[in-house]
Amino acid sequence: MSMLSRLIPAKRKPVLTALETPHGERDTKETIAELSRAVRNDPDAVEIYIALGNLYRAQGDIERAVQLRNNLIARPGLDQEFRVRAFLELGHDYRRGGFMDRALQSFERARKIAGDTEEILQSLAVLYAEVGNFLDASSLYGKLGHRIGQSHYMVMHGDEFLANGNPSDAKKAYSKALRIYKGSVEAWIAKFTLAAQSCELRKCNSILKDGLAHITPSMRFLMLEHIYASLENYAASCGEDFVTGICKMVTEVLDTQEPDIILQYYCARFHLQAGNIEEANAWLAKTMVLNPNFWAARMELLSLAMNEQPLSPVFKTQLGFFVNQIDNVKRFVCSHCGIRRLETFYSCPKCRNWHTAAFRIHLQD
Repeated sequence: MSMLSRLIPAKRKPVLTALETPHGERDTKETIAELSRAVRNDPDAVEIYIALGNLYRAQGDIERAVQLRNNLIARPGLDQEFRVRAFLELGHDYRRGGFMDRALQSFERARKIAGDTEEILQSLAVLYAEVGNFLDASSLYGKLGHRIGQSHYMVMHGDEFLANGNPSDAKKAYSKALRIYKGSVEAWIAKFTLAAQSCELRKCNSILKDGLAHITPSMRFLMLEHIYASLENYAASCGEDFVTGICKMVTEVLDTQEPDIILQYYCARFHLQAGNIEEANAWLAKTMVLNPNFWAARMELLSLAMNEQPLSPVFKTQLGFFVNQIDNVKRFVCSHCGIRRLETFYSCPKCRNWHTAAFRIHLQD
């Protein structure tokens, strides 16, 4: 069986997306050459035109990809199914090349012919999000029935209000995001941040309790991580006493939760931030009971033990070096594709799945 017969899809079937991710540059060039010969020999083979254009796009040759799509679109009597496909691929070509206005026009022309298909709406939603039109992106994800994406971009829309000095409308947007999806960790974080920036400790307490009650258990660490990472900012805007109050409030709320290794770990970190060494030790010990192989808790315990043990200066320096490397460990992982990240995320930057972030319990995760 030739390479061409393996790659060309059956008649009137969607073009194989695998063509956009060839295994090697040499194979891709050979495939392009073979498909080009096939086009010359059979100019009516529409699928081959589409496949060839996809390969050009994968190679970064946007000009040739666009030319192929336009030649196909201009063909008289072209079946509407293929015309829609050509406009969609043309939109992806322009998007890859950074021509967002032209990409939008191409997607809209496909939409005018085929209506609100899932593929067209998804393509438009991603494009609107990339150009910063978060309100329309949210609306399109709503049409798709994707509540997480719809809520996420409503939060982003609220962030725009906040950046423009309009906290009242930002608050409305965040509340709307939670009406769309009650488990939106992004929306709970945004509401907490808004309250913290106003130094409203009681409101922060209420939001944290409600957030932990509604966020999917595996995602709750994102809210705690954000609060912890923002303590320095809160100190700058509201003072050290407010940060002490935040730490006390967080530990008291976490103390009421069912035993959970991640929540207990964060409880220890907030105790450490507040200078409560004995309490931090106790909470870290609880995490060890649940899972003695939890690397992050062990590193915190080691760091605390260093200050209590009589160590030689050389050994203490060497040990301190390894303990300090904890900040360079990629703590977060996508539970779907396995990509590891230093920073938290709501949509995986690799596989694009939503709310798949997880804290790495084991270093091999």
